[in-house]
Amino acid sequence: MTDSLHVVCPHCDGINRLPHHKLGTGGKCGKCHQPLFTGEPLELNRARFRRHLAKSDIPLLVDFWASWCGPCKMMAPVFTEAAGQLEPNLRLVKINSEQEHSLSGELGIRSIPTLILFEKGTESARMSGALDLQNLMAWVRQHIA
Repeated sequence: MTDSLHVVCPHCDGINRLPHHKLGTGGKCGKCHQPLFTGEPLELNRARFRRHLAKSDIPLLVDFWASWCGPCKMMAPVFTEAAGQLEPNLRLVKINSEQEHSLSGELGIRSIPTLILFEKGTESARMSGALDLQNLMAWVRQHIA
């Protein structure tokens, strides 16, 4: 294991090197000086998602959703609460499948909400359907390395 991690800034998408021992304290972006962790899910488009996926050493938990989806709306506050509990060890991301339909198609999203866990740029787990906080946290713990 290296002594530091690459973390993509949630504000400017700058790539930062963060020592492992400082992960718990968060840190600030060297480019925009904003906090590297906000405790909230990031809403990303395709380009920003690709950058976070390729350049960050932090695992990504991605929620594919749409504004018209009832279960997605029910799960939104759960996903936000989970972000506050799982950061900085995991970055939670939201992708609007309606706006990013080509990315959704590329990743084989067939129903929403769908959660995909990416580690080191590779999909490691997938689950479709809304979850409550307890089940979401259990699912993450089951699949995170």
